[in-house]
Amino acid sequence: MLNVTPTTPEAQPSAAVEHATRQAPGSVTASSVAWWRTMASPPSPPKPLRGLDYGWDQVVSRAVPLIPRTRRYLRRAQRVLGMEDHFAQMAQAELDAVAQQLRERFRRGRADAAETERAFAVVRELAWRSIGLRAYPVQVAAACAIDDGCIAEVATGEGKTLIATMPAVVAGWRGRGCHVFTSNDYLASRDADTMRPVYEAAGLSVASVTGELDPPARRDAYHSDITYLTAKEAAADFLRDKLLTGQVRGLTEVLLDRITGRGNAVGRTVQRGLECAIVDEADAVLIDEGTTPLIISGEAPNAELTEAFHQAAELAAKLDAAEDYTLNPEFREIRLTTTGQAHVEELTRNLGGRWEGIRRSEELIVQALTARELFLKDKQYVLQDGKVVIVDESTGRLMPDRTWREGLHQAVEAKEGLELSPPKDTLARISFQRFFRSYRKLSGMTGTAWEERAEFFGIFRCPVVRIPTHRPPARVLEKPVYLPDAAERWQRVAQETKRLHEQGRPVLIGTKSVGSSEALARELQQLGLPHVVLNAVRHAEEAEIVKQAGQPRAITVATNMAGRGTDIELGPGVKDKGGLAVIVTELNESGRIDRQLIGRAARQGDPGTALTIMSTDDELLERYTLRPVRATLRDNNPGLLFALAQRRSQARARSQRKGVLQRDQWLAESLGF
Repeated sequence: MLNVTPTTPEAQPSAAVEHATRQAPGSVTASSVAWWRTMASPPSPPKPLRGLDYGWDQVVSRAVPLIPRTRRYLRRAQRVLGMEDHFAQMAQAELDAVAQQLRERFRRGRADAAETERAFAVVRELAWRSIGLRAYPVQVAAACAIDDGCIAEVATGEGKTLIATMPAVVAGWRGRGCHVFTSNDYLASRDADTMRPVYEAAGLSVASVTGELDPPARRDAYHSDITYLTAKEAAADFLRDKLLTGQVRGLTEVLLDRITGRGNAVGRTVQRGLECAIVDEADAVLIDEGTTPLIISGEAPNAELTEAFHQAAELAAKLDAAEDYTLNPEFREIRLTTTGQAHVEELTRNLGGRWEGIRRSEELIVQALTARELFLKDKQYVLQDGKVVIVDESTGRLMPDRTWREGLHQAVEAKEGLELSPPKDTLARISFQRFFRSYRKLSGMTGTAWEERAEFFGIFRCPVVRIPTHRPPARVLEKPVYLPDAAERWQRVAQETKRLHEQGRPVLIGTKSVGSSEALARELQQLGLPHVVLNAVRHAEEAEIVKQAGQPRAITVATNMAGRGTDIELGPGVKDKGGLAVIVTELNESGRIDRQLIGRAARQGDPGTALTIMSTDDELLERYTLRPVRATLRDNNPGLLFALAQRRSQARARSQRKGVLQRDQWLAESLGF
């Protein structure tokens, strides 16, 4: 649905080509060797199965996630901790020598499970000496699971940044690079800098790839042993490399090009292949964003089409919602009725140009109606500097470098009366789902993975392992409150916030959209409550705001998952007053997102409470429950009503993701180029 178009000059394919031309045709570098190895065995997603193989695969996909694994990894963690005294007594030079010996073993591919545990013990000791952190048993267990290609479910605040260092070092020692994925550029830079002393102590180089890097800097970062980056940057660079190498398909063609002097495909790329990936917040990246197609596109100005978008917005305003079209909120779909089709034909009869074909006219009108009815300001997008900026509905963050495709973005701009951005031609595309399936080894961690354990294994072949918390959780889940409408909900949330504020407790309030956060902010302002609204701001500011959300009397209104990846530490005296209070105001389409927000309270054994305050006129109920069901359960059992809506929403999302997977496989088979 999203068209991701790199906007910085450094990100354009032409910039990479310009840099490539400066490479000496006959030079042999470490990057060319790495590229040759990749071309000898290029990464590709698993091939689709057919017949009995497919049936057996479905059985395995349902059975494997049920196999218990937690105890196995906790036992391995205990063996790692059993080596603590041995390595703690070593002098630094002796410990460095052990690390070097292990690195040679892993580089030659001779390390077994016992040596992996020994390596984790060494990295654990190096982390203690370099940054003063020593992994807990549960953190080591999570690292063992990640090294085995699993998705480790690790509760919020349990130290996932430190966990990643152990499997990342082992992957770096193997000599083929390791990509550690984070939620945004700020976290990529922060985590790389924070853990740099650990990696350097292990004899490895580390770098981060962010949007402002030019091609030479990107190449250097990718050829570090450990690279921190976002999924968008990695997939975009992967597509640009594909565009640069053209029809080169393997090592044989690369070598022939070098011998004959026809080209220098080796020197024109920034990546060195897709070997090992460790994905932080794996549910958000692999599941929620998994079906998002990343597209490299170029502008294709079309004055006639631009004028048609403006005309479509004007014509759509003349149609009657009761007679001319129907709206299906569950499928987010608009269809013209027979009366509407006749009305469109009448309105466009004398326009000419793009409006001469009735089918094309109906498509333009439906697109304009979709923009007007289903894409709302301060929910799906905001206006900034005269431009439409998309808001990620699952996180509340702005995505200024993305556009809706197939004319939808221009339809929204026309609805708002803005200058239309030029249409775009697609140069290359890939879904994040297909991109991550191309890694030879994929693993990750997140606080909420268990609900999608079957999908994690069925699509990515990654079993989910639940890792217990280091300290017993002390979170108190209060009884949910259900109110008849949104106005009463915001008033109740504001009153509850005032009560908690007077107790000296910090409050974190989760909303679904920019509009909702601003509506709540108005209620808080009327009560004279000082607060911070966190919706779609810059990542560095976001992290700092979330970090301060645990201070006494702090009130933070945040869109979903804002600040994900940043711990909320309690300020002085907060524990004695009951800890952080989380208030959920709107349930999301996925229960995982709600659980992620609730998990903000009571991290690492701290006290905390979570309260849900909802209204029964919520959009979730309108979209995913039938009217008779709503009428029956709204007053009698609203909790069941919300559960049914969420279950139906999650089932539909899984079906859509499965459809994207099948479409990706069909394209790979049908379009050989």
